[in-house]
Amino acid sequence: MTMRINRFSFRCTYLLMICWSIFLPLICGASDGSDPLQIIIEAMGDTEKPEVQAALLKGVLDGLEGRRNLAAPLGWPELSQKLASSDNTVVRERARSLSQLFGDVDALSQAISLLKNTAADTDDRRATLSMLLNQQNKQASSLLKVLIDQPTMKLDAIRGYAVVENLEASSILLTRYQKLDSQQKRAVIETLASRKVYAKDLIEAIKTKKITRADVPAQVARSLRDLMGDQFTKVFGEVREVEKDRLQQLAEYKRLCNPEAMAKANAARGRAVYNKTCAACHKLYDQGGNVGPELTGSNRANLDYILLNSVDPSYDVPDAYKTVSVLTVDGRSVNGVLAEEDSTRIVLKTPEQPRLVIAKDDIEIRKTSDKSMMPEGQLDQMAKQDVIDLIKYLRTTEQVETAK
Repeated sequence: MTMRINRFSFRCTYLLMICWSIFLPLICGASDGSDPLQIIIEAMGDTEKPEVQAALLKGVLDGLEGRRNLAAPLGWPELSQKLASSDNTVVRERARSLSQLFGDVDALSQAISLLKNTAADTDDRRATLSMLLNQQNKQASSLLKVLIDQPTMKLDAIRGYAVVENLEASSILLTRYQKLDSQQKRAVIETLASRKVYAKDLIEAIKTKKITRADVPAQVARSLRDLMGDQFTKVFGEVREVEKDRLQQLAEYKRLCNPEAMAKANAARGRAVYNKTCAACHKLYDQGGNVGPELTGSNRANLDYILLNSVDPSYDVPDAYKTVSVLTVDGRSVNGVLAEEDSTRIVLKTPEQPRLVIAKDDIEIRKTSDKSMMPEGQLDQMAKQDVIDLIKYLRTTEQVETAK
C-alpha cells in the first residue's frame, strides 16, 4: 500500500511540475513530438482526486492564457462531462472554463447565462467576462451596454470595450461619462485612447469640451499623440517633452518644496494624493500596483532624487521598466511594461490591468521605447499644495493614515 501511495504521489508531483514549470514552453510542441496537453488531459482522466484535477486544470488554463480558437484534445469531450459532475466546485468551474477555450457551445452558453445573471457571484461574472472577451466573443461584447449600468460590473464593462472593437462603444461611454466617478472616467479615456476608431470620438469630445484637457492623463496624451498624430495635437495642443526644460522645472519644484513648506506639509493628505496619482503603478509600504518599481526601499529621503524621478521619469529608465507599445491586428493600441514572454504570447503590466496577455499571433507592431510608463508632467497637473503634501508623504519612513 505504501509503495502504491508513493508512486501515485510521485506521479502527481511530476504532472504538476509539467503544468507549472515546463508547460508554457512546451505547449507549442514538445521537442520529442509528444503533446504535453494530451498527457495532462489523460492524467486528469486517470485520477479521481479532485485536488489533483483542480491543480492540473489550473496548469492548463494558465498555460493557454491569451490563446483562442483551440481544438479540443482527444478525449476532452468525455472527460469534461465527467468533471462537470464533480462534487468539487473548483473542478467544475475550471473544467467549464477550459471547455470555453475549446469552443464548446454548451460551455459558452453557460458562460453567457452566468454573465447575464445579476444574482451570481460578482468575481465569477468578472472572470467570465474577461475570458469571453479575450476569446473575442461578440455576444459578450454586445452585453457590455447592459453590464455598464450594473455597479459591480461597470468598470469591467468600460475596459471591456478596449478588448473587442464595438461600434457602440464611443456613444455608450461618452453618454455616461459625466455621471461616472474619477476612476471610471479615467477608464473611459484610457479605453477610448486604445483604438483609432474610438480615439476620433475622444478627440471630438475634447474639442467640444465634453471631456476637459485636464481629464486626460499625461501618458494617455502621449499615447494619443503617437496613435493619432496631428489630428490629436491640433485639438489637445502639444504634449510637452519634459527633457527640454528639466533643470528649470527641477529648480522650480525645489523652491516650492523648501524646508518651511515641508515643515507645514501634511503627509496624510499627501497619501491621499499618492493614492489617486501613483498607487496604480507603484507599491509603497506593501500597498499599490506592480507596474513601476517598488518605492519602499528607494532613496525617498533625498528631495533631488524624488523630484528628478517625478519631473523626468524617463531620464534613466531600467530596461525592465521601459514602455512596450503594441498594436494588435484588430487595431487595439496597448502600452505597458513587459512582465513575461514566451514563444506564443507576451504579458504586459499596465496601470489599468496588472496582467494583460496578448497572443503573438495577434500582434501587428511591437516596439520598446526608452520612455518610462510613468507620465511626464504629472506634477504640473496638481495644485501646489498637493505637490508639497505628496513629497512630504513620499519622504516618510513609516506608513501614515490617509486624510479623510
